[in-house]
Amino acid sequence: MANANVRVRFCPSPTGNPHVGLVRTALFNWAFARHHGGTLVFRIEDTDAARDSEESYEQLLDSMRWLGFDWDEGPEIGGPHAPYRQSQRMDIYKDVARKLLDGGYAYYCYCSTAELDARREAARAAGKPSGYDGHCRALTDEQIAAYRTDDREPIVRFRMPDEPITFTDLVRGELTFTPENVPDYGIVRANGAPLYTLVNPVDDALMEITHVLRGEDLLSSTPRQIALYKALTELGIAKSVPAFGHLPYVMGEGNKKLSKRDPQSSLNLYRERGFLPEGLLNYLSLLGWSLSADQDVFSIDEMVAAFDIKDVVPNPARFDLKKCEAINADHIRRLDVKAFIEACGPWLKAPHAPWAPEDFDQARWEAIAPHAQTRLTVLSDITKNVDFLFLKEPVEDEASWTKAMKEGSDALLRTARAKLESADWTSPESLKNAVLAAGEEHGLKLGKAQAPVRVAVTGRTVGLPLFESLEVLGKDKTLSRIDAALARLTA
Repeated sequence: MANANVRVRFCPSPTGNPHVGLVRTALFNWAFARHHGGTLVFRIEDTDAARDSEESYEQLLDSMRWLGFDWDEGPEIGGPHAPYRQSQRMDIYKDVARKLLDGGYAYYCYCSTAELDARREAARAAGKPSGYDGHCRALTDEQIAAYRTDDREPIVRFRMPDEPITFTDLVRGELTFTPENVPDYGIVRANGAPLYTLVNPVDDALMEITHVLRGEDLLSSTPRQIALYKALTELGIAKSVPAFGHLPYVMGEGNKKLSKRDPQSSLNLYRERGFLPEGLLNYLSLLGWSLSADQDVFSIDEMVAAFDIKDVVPNPARFDLKKCEAINADHIRRLDVKAFIEACGPWLKAPHAPWAPEDFDQARWEAIAPHAQTRLTVLSDITKNVDFLFLKEPVEDEASWTKAMKEGSDALLRTARAKLESADWTSPESLKNAVLAAGEEHGLKLGKAQAPVRVAVTGRTVGLPLFESLEVLGKDKTLSRIDAALARLTA
């Protein structure tokens, strides 16, 4: 059921290249917002000056556009809750931190790192929880004065409630966290810089986010955020506590969580290989959700129409590159030929194309495109599939030459050349019959007979349908390449 009041957010940090786990989170938030006719807020969490970069910020925006994710509020669009970059909202966080301190929801903690480590170690040795022990929760004025005299710079900690926190996760059902497992936590550093634990919930509150859909790795921080939301509500800063849904882990090789360091996690890898956004998103949607039990391939519009966060399963999802490629191949075949021709464009030009620009022939490309479309897994494969059409000579592939050019191949090629010369070059069937007849004269079936012809003309043992390829290449070039192969065989 549509609900225009739905407000979700996608809030990445601009650090390094976007990874597929991040894209999956963006996809589920975007699909949820579009399904309900709600609002997607795109927010940039760039408070880590040491790791964030403007280059990564621009890359994030470019990636969102390439994937087809439009946003309703955020960078370049603006909105009623601007600015949408956390680095431009520092005064807001300072003001909220002050109100939390004044209201008794937070307090100054003067503990040194060494003291915290020692107390944690002692707690572990005693078999007790090793989180913060509340040492500075109720300091006297004298204790505070002593710490200040000692020039200690305090952090600000949020005061967690002393009772369990229970909430209903949209993916995992009802969850309860006990106080000993969720101790008081820092929200402002000693230098006054706000931490993620403060800025993320504050922005969600001020931007009136209704549903927080994020990765399972953030689940342990949810009770902290719920407690902070309640404090913000009591202070009149938040209107309500959002609903939370924690998406399953994406697993890589060895059933380990897919990390940024895993080669197959980089979004740029898929762009560079020529995945279609629709194909990649279709596959990523299957990492925790499905349209139906017997349909893996579907459009983004079909996903949006059917998407319900309650259908997301909590179990970890394994990233399977082979299946991702197969689904992308299905989406390539779904394109109309004109769209396919256009999509392949970047891979038919420098720096991908090994031929000179003046040797590219658009008419030949358009003629072969329907035959190429059924063979590709990713768009970048098109370059090696059609290079024989535009290179002055076929690619030199010694392994293919050795495999195809057996004893007697020269005699077969001479017979095939003679029959091709008299064939009808407007009919692939006529070219096929010519090679078939040549093979029969030498006691070979078509598969064996066409292998030397294919390597002579294209340089490879596998490729696009041979006889359609010969037709597009043309009679003169085909016969010339067979002549060159014969010269090599008889040299």
